[in-house]
Amino acid sequence: IKALAEQAADPSFWTTILNSFGRISLGFLGAFALSILLGSLAYLFPLVKELLDPVMLLIKSVPVASFVILALIWIGSRNLAVFTAFLVVVPMVYVSTLSGLEHTDEKLLEMARVFHMSGWKKFRYIYWPALLPYLISGANISLGMSFKSGIAAEVIGVPDHSIGEKLYMAKIYLSTADLFAWTLVIIVISGLFEKVFIELLKAAERQNRAKRKRGA
Repeated sequence: IKALAEQAADPSFWTTILNSFGRISLGFLGAFALSILLGSLAYLFPLVKELLDPVMLLIKSVPVASFVILALIWIGSRNLAVFTAFLVVVPMVYVSTLSGLEHTDEKLLEMARVFHMSGWKKFRYIYWPALLPYLISGANISLGMSFKSGIAAEVIGVPDHSIGEKLYMAKIYLSTADLFAWTLVIIVISGLFEKVFIELLKAAERQNRAKRKRGA
């Protein structure tokens, strides 16, 4: 706690947190959006699913450290956390999206075909409510992993003004207090981001339930 208080008094402390948080959250949000798109395409077009399945299996199977080292060679250390968080999240949310769409109520889809509902209305009133619980579950798992992998990538790449750099320096100087202090920072920012993001998804789910009740 004393080491954390000393760090917090330094203006660069907040810059460091913002830099790491910005990179990792950017990787997560980009992966989250792309995974929903890819999962939707895989659901609509079986050929896309066949093409993506081995790619997702490869991403899940290859150790994160291997990807980090390759990415360090290709893109440098600055955007390493973005790439790593992105790569870790994509297969998790992709699988959640595909599972949610595949478990959509067939009776509701049949009703939509009978009444010639537009694609947008089918997505809004049938697919989206079915998908949300799976997205919440996928986000719960992938959010923590994105921060763990992103920070690990920073420790390997050691970009300037990053939490990974601070952890690396704590290791070099055998500063256990600083190591614990920055670990606490990671836990707090990861927990806060996860809580806010999951609450937004849950709010969307509650809104959909309220609309269905009003419609009933």
